[in-house]
Amino acid sequence: MSQLLDGVSPLSHLGVIRVDGDEAAQFLQGQLTQDFMLLGPDQARLAAFCSAKGRMQASFVGFQRTPAEILLVCSRDILAPTLKRLSMFVLRAKVRLSDASADFALFGLGGDAVSALLPASGDPWSKADIGPAQVVRLYPADGQSRALWLAPVGQPAPAGAALPAGLWLWSEVRSGVATVTAPIVEAFVPQMLNYESVGGVNFKKGCYPGQEVVARSQFRGTLKRRAFIAHSVRELAAGQEVFHASDAQQPCGTVAQAARAPGGGWDAIVSMQVSAGDGGRLATEPTTGAELSLLPLPYLLMTDI
Repeated sequence: MSQLLDGVSPLSHLGVIRVDGDEAAQFLQGQLTQDFMLLGPDQARLAAFCSAKGRMQASFVGFQRTPAEILLVCSRDILAPTLKRLSMFVLRAKVRLSDASADFALFGLGGDAVSALLPASGDPWSKADIGPAQVVRLYPADGQSRALWLAPVGQPAPAGAALPAGLWLWSEVRSGVATVTAPIVEAFVPQMLNYESVGGVNFKKGCYPGQEVVARSQFRGTLKRRAFIAHSVRELAAGQEVFHASDAQQPCGTVAQAARAPGGGWDAIVSMQVSAGDGGRLATEPTTGAELSLLPLPYLLMTDI
């Protein structure tokens, strides 16, 4: 991975929602799983937008561009319906929501391209303003630094070798932090994708849609699914069901995100029953599907709050 993930990759699969106005942070505080009232200029937030049942409708990397402007980076394939749903909650709040994807360029940075802009060490979701650009440090992949770069269209692209889009998407999987896309909308509560362990949920903030379900899953021990990293020699895709050898009728999980591995086969983030990770054959079909082997998670799960 060290030599593979080194360079700059355009992120055409992502889009940007602009949240603008005096009450931008207050509005997002009441809608998303993370605390935006305490969002500082050197911080970003991983956050989920949930239904009333606690199911993730979208995920974002959010940060301030100005004191009254917060940008939410999300998967482009769900941006329009997500913007429509969020806008329904604006009511009398002093905030405006818009699709700002055409106004900004987004790049993924890996390896030397990150170290050229950011300190050698730093926490995920920290943010730096570098000229007109905002740079957010992401979770690493196989120990390699990664960052999200955003700047107004027309600004020079970040320096670095060209990084193929496929390698960047693979690094997203290897980081273990899933992005909600169309095939998995409303498939998971945040903890089913380990969001509480990677800075995506704040359990001390105020109410938001689905909060009761999310909190109950955390504190009452009702959560029975977690995200795992898996590999298969055959193609995997978001939304595919996964079966355990012990039950050919009921799926034990769902592929949340997948990408072709440069060494062959496919890697994926799979949300599935915790018990299914204890051993036994896993496959996308009970008998003929792509067999999956589990890999170590790249981070520790939260065991205490």
